[in-house]
This record gives sequence, C-alpha cells and structure tokens, in this order.
Amino acid sequence: MTDRHHLLVYGGTFAAVGDAGDISGVRAAGSPEGLFVRDARHLSRWQLTVDGAVPETLSPVADGDTARCVLVPRGGRDEPPAYTLFREQAVGDGSFIDEIRVTSNRPVPTTIRLALTADADFTDQFELRSDHRTYAKSGAKRHRQVLDHGVEFSYRRGEWRSVTTVTAEPAPDAVEETGTGARRLVWALDLAPHGTAELTLRVMARPHGDKRALRVPRSPASLSAQLLAQEGEFVEGVAFPTGWPELAAACARGLADLAALQVPATGPDGEELRVPAAGAPWFLTLLGRDALLTSLFALPYRPRLAAATLPALAATQATARTGADAVSQPGKIVHEVRHGELAHFGQVPYGRYYGSVDATPLFLILLGAYVEQTGEVDLAQRLEPHARAAIGWMLNHGGLTTRGYLVYRADQGGLANQNWKDSPGAICSSDGTRPAGPVMAAGAQGYAYDALRRTAWLARTVWQDGTYAALLEQAAADLRDRFQRDFWMPEHSFPALALDGAGRQVDALASDAGHLLWSGLLDKEYGELVGRRLLEPDFFSGWGVRTLASGQPAYHPLSYHRGSVWPHDNALVTLGLARYGLHDEARTVANALVDAATTTGHRLPEVLAGYGRDTHAEPVPYPHACERESRSAAAPLALLTAVGGA
Repeated sequence: MTDRHHLLVYGGTFAAVGDAGDISGVRAAGSPEGLFVRDARHLSRWQLTVDGAVPETLSPVADGDTARCVLVPRGGRDEPPAYTLFREQAVGDGSFIDEIRVTSNRPVPTTIRLALTADADFTDQFELRSDHRTYAKSGAKRHRQVLDHGVEFSYRRGEWRSVTTVTAEPAPDAVEETGTGARRLVWALDLAPHGTAELTLRVMARPHGDKRALRVPRSPASLSAQLLAQEGEFVEGVAFPTGWPELAAACARGLADLAALQVPATGPDGEELRVPAAGAPWFLTLLGRDALLTSLFALPYRPRLAAATLPALAATQATARTGADAVSQPGKIVHEVRHGELAHFGQVPYGRYYGSVDATPLFLILLGAYVEQTGEVDLAQRLEPHARAAIGWMLNHGGLTTRGYLVYRADQGGLANQNWKDSPGAICSSDGTRPAGPVMAAGAQGYAYDALRRTAWLARTVWQDGTYAALLEQAAADLRDRFQRDFWMPEHSFPALALDGAGRQVDALASDAGHLLWSGLLDKEYGELVGRRLLEPDFFSGWGVRTLASGQPAYHPLSYHRGSVWPHDNALVTLGLARYGLHDEARTVANALVDAATTTGHRLPEVLAGYGRDTHAEPVPYPHACERESRSAAAPLALLTAVGGA
C-alpha cells in the first residue's frame, strides 16, 4: 500500500481508498482511509487478496467519480500473470459498492481463492485528527454477525447505535474470523480457459439517528450515471465565458464539485434541504461561514444554494434555549453542525457550535443579496424574525454597541480565533505575537458594515419599517467612521489585521484587507491604496494573494493562515478590487487563480502554499488541504462575476 489515497464523494458520504482500491484504516497523506458517513468511519478495513497474497497494482486508481484500477498477481517477466483483476468502486448516499471482475489468462481451467477482509471500527472523525486526542467510551461494544450473503458490523454505546452491512453477489463460500475483529469473506472461483468471474460487494452504512430508507445502487456505473446527471443539472444553463476557456473549465469543474458536496439539512418548518458542505475529507458537514460564502459566490448562477442555506441556518440559529456554552448567544448563526458520537455525548463541542464572529453578518449579507439578485421577497419575509435576531446579536452580544466592533474571545475547548482565519496564531502582529484579550478582527467589521446596510435596505423595501432601517443605516455609518480612525495604519497606508482587547492595532499586513474592499467599508482613497498594495510582490505570489505578506517575521509559506494562498480569500479580494474600479488588478488575481486551477485539472484546492511563481513554475500544494472544498469550488464563479470572460 502506498501513502496515496483517492477520494470518492457523494453528499454526506465519502470513501478514501488506496491505489489498489483497498482501505487499510491508517492515516495516509494527511487523511485517514475508510468509508465515512455522518462523521463516523463505517469501513476501516477493506483489503483484497488472491490465493493468500496481495495483488500488484498494474493500473492505479485515478481521480474521478468512480475508482477504477487493474491488479495482477506478483510475478516476473518470465512468468506472465495467471489472471487479471479489474476493480471499480463508487460511493452513494450512505453506501459503497465494489465490483471485481477476474479474468483468467491461462488456456486451461483455473481455480483461485479470492478473499476480502472487512472491518468497521465506527471511529469518530475527531479521533483521527492529527492532535491524537483520546476519548473515553465507557460501555461501548462492537458486534459482528454472519449473514447469508455477507456480514454485519454493529456498534452500541448507551443509546447510540451504528450499523454497517456488507453483502455480496454471489454469496461468499465462507466468512472467516481473523483474530482481529475483522471478518474475511472467501470465494473459490472456478475459471474456464480465459474465462471470467464477477463479484459485486455492497456496503450500507446506517449511522445513528439517520432514519432515511436508503438502498445501495446496483453497480458503480449506475452510481456514476446518477452523479453525472446531478453534475449536469448544476452546470446546465450557466453561460460560461467563450473567450476564456480555462475559466469556463474551472467554473464547470467547480459546479460539478458543488453538486457532489450537497448534504442534507432541515429548515425552520422541518422541510428537507440540501446545502453545501464545507469540504472533504474533514468537513463534510454544514459550516455556517463556508456555506454562506459558497452560496454568495454562486448566487448569480445557482441561487437555489442560497435558498437552501438561509433557512437551514435559520433553523439552527441560537436562541435563549439552545446551547449551554458561552459562545451560544441568542440570534447567533451556527458555525458548525456535527452528527458524530463524540458530539452526541458532548465530548467535543461541535454538535451545534457557535464559535464564529462572522457567520451572523454573512447570513444577513446573503439574505439581502438573494433578494436583490432574484427579486423574490418571500424568503426575506419568512426569515424576518431570524434577521432581526441576527442584528440583535451583532448590536448586543456581538459587541457593536458596547465595544464599537464585533468582538470574539478565545473559546476554551473550541476555537481560539473565530474569524475565517481560525487556526491558533493566525491573528498576530507582524512579528508573530498573538493579541491579548478579546479580538476585533478587521474582516468581520467589514461584514458587519455590509450586513447593516443590506438589512436596512430589506427593512425599508420589504418589511416596510423605515424607523428600523434608519437605525441600521446610522449604525453602519458610525462603524465606517470608527473603523477608518482606529484600524488605519498611516505608516503602512494599510489597515491593521485586528485590534486587541486594549484597542491596540495588531499590525500584520494581511489579505483580510481585501475583504474590506468586498464589503465596501473603506472610502475610495483608502480602498485604492489597499487594492494596489495587495498586488505588490510580497503579497502577490503569482498564484494569488498571500494571507500574510512575505518579509514579516510571522510569514511562513506553509502556514495554514500566515502566508498561504486561499482561493476563496482571493475570490473576495477580486470582487473587492472590481468594486473599487481596480479592474486591471482584479484581472491579474483572476488570471493567477485560473492558471493555478489549470495545473490541477481545473479544480482549486482549499489552500495552496505561498511560494512564488517566479521560483516555482507550478503552485506548491499545501500538505493538509481539503481536496474538495465548496468555497474553492465556487471561487471561479466569483471570478466570473468580478471580471467577466475577458
């Protein structure tokens, strides 16, 4: 087994398999192998042997909606392989299918013993993170039951119960114990001269709490056709730029990925919805900030994403009755929703976690933008109480009234930083020093300004409440005046990344300034200075704008948020540059991102390393990036909005 893995994604289900289609259950290249549904691993081993040996990979799994590979027995040049195995795999909603065709290469009858070793450890995804934390699971029990056509693995801990069922066609001749908890399904296959035998193995995962009636599709081909139809529906009708085929290809690839990254959610009235998941493998769930930005980028092309995301987040909005933790306050929009065992038992705080300072204003921005884009007022009328509650959070618990800015505090057990740069140490001074006390991050203030203005427009035009609209308009104007006074650093002609608890400037030069252009918080003179500064060589790598300008002691090209290049961050920068009339600069950033996408099959990853194009002819991957990420998938659409097809 190599350390490569390949990701198959369908809604809230993903499988990470090795080059031969096997699952070893170990971490590989920053991601664990396995079949995962609703934050739990439902297959931890899935390993094929023939005549007691692991076959050699002749043609490894390639990227795609299905995993196909070709395997042969190990041998030498003087003894050609006795047989060839053709393997094809795919994932469905809560399911996995593995089709194996064995062809004899001999002119005489041949019998081979094919075995598939399977196990399901039901490990929570949080147990597989790189921090190597351990969690007590008192009373947990695993069971295995042999079935007529396979085996069933189950897990119980108190009221928590999960099941994985493996069935085979034809049925195995035997199901053997291995001494490790895994079970080995065994077939004796009689092959005629140059004959062929076929096996189909189907896996159904039934996570705790998922009561949907699902079936495993008949074959990988049927699953592939189903996914291709969904991808086609997402792409159909979008007018791609004919004069810029590389951008058109990136938009098409992004829409296809968004089709696969839809996960189920529930609206305020219990209606079933499908919303953009944040990304695979680690974040195949609803994250407020990610779903909102994805929906904003896609709004001119696929407004239905916003039409699902807004009610899904309204349904999980904090009230006086939801959440006992300090970051759950009335009116706040959820940061993260998890369905796993550890979240269920409160061992991680992410069942419904509200540690985000910016999801709430982004919710209001999307609601206003949706009405402006579509002209449909029904959703704004339906969600008026939720929007008013979100404004109430911003003004009160959020800090706009008491501190003048949106404020967050490090959350013990949760996130230290609660803006989009949420890794430890991401908010820092130019020398890397972390701010003391509560933090007022610059980008969040821009979102707050835009949220106040857009909600004022809704109040005046949809809710017919001019008094409320005037109050919000004044709050926005006051915030703009305060910000330019407190955040602007004259010696750099640039805004500070944040203010610390004492109101001191956190002086790192960071890409968050581009978000201020997107939100319109800076006046024209300051905005033009910032926009041009972001295109200077210490910021602009040639593949995009770095999160932190190089040359500062805090900069590191392989840091998650202190020198890397994020496509969604750059999409916001590009929209901001266009807003301030800096169209040449916007096209420069857009070209860089499209070029980066072209080197990786037109798919933009979550994040790239910050190394410059002048010294590296291709973008350097960030080692732990999500391979499919909804904000990055939607980023080419934002570029299309910002610069068109020119």
